[in-house]
Amino acid sequence: MGKMNKLWNWLGLETEEVKEEYIDLPAVSDENPRSISNVVSIHSNKTMKVVVCEPDSFDEVQMLADHLKNRKQVILNFENTPKDLSQRILDFVSGTTYALDGNSQQLGQHVFIFTPSNVEISRDARSIMRKHGLGGIFGGDK
Repeated sequence: MGKMNKLWNWLGLETEEVKEEYIDLPAVSDENPRSISNVVSIHSNKTMKVVVCEPDSFDEVQMLADHLKNRKQVILNFENTPKDLSQRILDFVSGTTYALDGNSQQLGQHVFIFTPSNVEISRDARSIMRKHGLGGIFGGDK
């Protein structure tokens, strides 16, 4: 052992010899060459949530805003809600949706959908729903 190694050992900085092992791996076949690309899978395991609410008090607007902030879709049915209360809630949730860069659409006479920015509403959601036999759920649509 040389003087340098003794000094390193005394300082606690001894070098450790590492044995390297090599494993023979089978050669990769070029039968099906795949091109490398920057494609990102659009499939997601994350489940989208939809909150359906029939509000009966203005106290529920904060909860509705929180759902939108948490990227949940909100469907509001005002069929049994007084008109003045419906308008106040609609104004509040519409403002929240706008501030979050979301989208909204009226689905029926008393039914509205509000979505976060990561969800796009089809241009004519009502006609699509009618096409699939769901038009009656919007009150007045047959």
